[in-house]
Amino acid sequence: MSFDEVIGQKEAEERLLQLVREERLPHALMLCGPQGCGKLPLAVAFACYLLEQSPNTQHPSPNTQAMLAKLEHPDLHFTYPTIKLPSMGAEHKPVSDDFAKEWHELVMRSLYFTMEEWMTAMGAENQQAIITAGESDDLVRKLSLKSSQGGYKISIIWLPERMNIECANKLLKLIEEPPQQTVFIMVCEEPDKLLETIRSRVQRIDIKKIANEAIEQALVAKRGIGADDAHRIARLANGSWIKALEELQVGSENELFLDMYVMLMRLAYQRKIKDLRKWSEQMAGMGREKQKRWLMYFLRMTRENFMYNFHNEELVYMTQREEDFAKNFARFVNEKNILPITDMANLAIRDIGQNANGKIVFFDLALQTIVLLLQQ
Repeated sequence: MSFDEVIGQKEAEERLLQLVREERLPHALMLCGPQGCGKLPLAVAFACYLLEQSPNTQHPSPNTQAMLAKLEHPDLHFTYPTIKLPSMGAEHKPVSDDFAKEWHELVMRSLYFTMEEWMTAMGAENQQAIITAGESDDLVRKLSLKSSQGGYKISIIWLPERMNIECANKLLKLIEEPPQQTVFIMVCEEPDKLLETIRSRVQRIDIKKIANEAIEQALVAKRGIGADDAHRIARLANGSWIKALEELQVGSENELFLDMYVMLMRLAYQRKIKDLRKWSEQMAGMGREKQKRWLMYFLRMTRENFMYNFHNEELVYMTQREEDFAKNFARFVNEKNILPITDMANLAIRDIGQNANGKIVFFDLALQTIVLLLQQ
């Protein structure tokens, strides 16, 4: 893994390399930023860079490069949230090594992934993934060993905010008295959930959202997307490579969501009550998670149609098909009804989350939409 494989983030890359050049590399770093900005790829690329710096030569050996290409270097250690499987003993505290195969398969496919994808890879159902005290004990054992290559030992901790309190206290002691030539790189999305004592002992580097231009260029170069489509997807991604990939993968669902949105608005405008009842029954036939995703889409599309009225391209984030609909519909979303429509959708999300009857929730939403569209 090299820095060339990280989408954008040249400023953060330069800052990390400067720490090495100026011999100011701290023993504990924490990369913080929103999901999809490339914190983990950046951490892995930096770890590989450090491990390539052999103490005896300017150039890494082919063997070292081969191990790093597969992320199987003996001095590179990953820590990540895990779950307890039914097959594990009652006294067993899950550790990262229990899921090493699943982790390796996931990171070799892509270092841009979500917690949901990791949970699926582990075979999780309704569990909460955490980093246990057993993990900190395992890490102490691994890092106490001498470096196999005579250089750094790197510990990458993905989502340290998921450590339980026992693990956090043990890790704190390890950071306060780190083994020789050990570098901790934490990859964090919610730093406020970490112990203040840990946060005070690491050097924090905030990673910004990826620039739209970088996402656009990567879509063209890595995915073969046309320039116009890449531009639209980059804007919709809002600085997240994960969201950009989702836009490519869930196009069929978004198409369905747009169809259901358009149908609702047209039937509501025409006040076709019987057809709206059929629409609500069709919506109720979706699973609850899909219903919530559609309601989030409803909120986004309503917001985009409202912003479309300002005739400023920089304010609008829609696909071409969405924009084609907005050309005629946007005028019906205005200052008088945008807030009531938003409140209505948020209430529906709450009701669906509390297992309310889907037919009633969506038929009520449809009837209210008739009234709100009349507010001009």
